[in-house]
Amino acid sequence: MSMPFYVAPEQMMKDRADYARKGIARGRSLAAVTFEDGILIVAENPSSTLRKVSEIYDRIAFGGVGRYNEYDQLRVAGVRAADLKGYAYSRDDVDARSLANQYSQILGQIFTHEVKPMEVEILVAEVREEPRGDQMFHILYDGTVVDEHRYSVLGGDSEVIAERVAETWSEGLSLRDALKVAVGALAGPERTLGPDDLEVALLARSNGRRAFRRLEDDQVRDLLS
Repeated sequence: MSMPFYVAPEQMMKDRADYARKGIARGRSLAAVTFEDGILIVAENPSSTLRKVSEIYDRIAFGGVGRYNEYDQLRVAGVRAADLKGYAYSRDDVDARSLANQYSQILGQIFTHEVKPMEVEILVAEVREEPRGDQMFHILYDGTVVDEHRYSVLGGDSEVIAERVAETWSEGLSLRDALKVAVGALAGPERTLGPDDLEVALLARSNGRRAFRRLEDDQVRDLLS
């Protein structure tokens, strides 16, 4: 009788983590930075049809990197969960923290029990009436939640890009300056990214209840000029 094939749990988890990281690294990165009126989210995305950044609820945005079909499933699940909670209780009860916890449970369950982990990293961001109430949560492929402040970077080159953001970010940036910080960090010293290469959206307190707004290519071009 043949012996059953055995793999140590530590090795299995390591292999799954390596697999997920390699899949995420093949995609393009995303950066979110705080500015004077809210949170700006910039993704390197030349596609005009596939969106990396979307609205989840009134003051909550979603960003994803990695495998599009997988993080878009998570986006849809987040929209449904937020709508259901807002309808059953109150719109004010829907917040980024509870959504991040739900995403953490989903990703952690898949990473631990499924054969293939999700090749995604996601961002859940929320603006409140005061800047100190703003929240950004970076959720990794294994369900780990990182509570971010000031800025957050997702993707394969996140450490290098985060260092570039840290060098140029400062408190109270204008929208124009925040966009230049994010685009410069994503591009690096050897590349130039134009409006056609970017997807730009923001959560702005001045927009009212529906804080989410996309910036069109012409608006991005004007701000970068």
